[in-house]
Amino acid sequence: MGKNRQIIDRTTIDGLHTSGAGYDILRYICLPDLLGKEASPILYIMGKNLARKMQLSSVEEVIDFFDKLGWGHLQLIKEKRREMIWELTAEHVQLRHQANLPQVEYRLEAGFLAEAMQQIKGVPCEGLEEAKSKNSSVQFNIVYTK
Repeated sequence: MGKNRQIIDRTTIDGLHTSGAGYDILRYICLPDLLGKEASPILYIMGKNLARKMQLSSVEEVIDFFDKLGWGHLQLIKEKRREMIWELTAEHVQLRHQANLPQVEYRLEAGFLAEAMQQIKGVPCEGLEEAKSKNSSVQFNIVYTK
């Protein structure tokens, strides 16, 4: 498989629309079944690669991208010297936590957010995520690794 470095522009994203459970079925059942035990790191890398194709230059663009893709509402909660803490909320995050899915994780989003912040901040970043079932959200910790 060759490396496709084609940049994805905003009009492409704006022209896409989907609804229903198809995304979740592909994401949380089909992909893990296809990728097996390597699903988590592969999804993380896929998220990083997707961010590289987007050429994001501001936090606002990242927040907008999450919203446009239907990933949810992304909000910067706290910025520390070597880390950013983000929160992702959406009705479908809550529904995924309640659904009988084998495993719901947000590695794709964590990889995307880590790479996006690396582009914006100019510092290598890695991302960790933690689902918070109490308030039906996902917390992302983006750590500057240099």
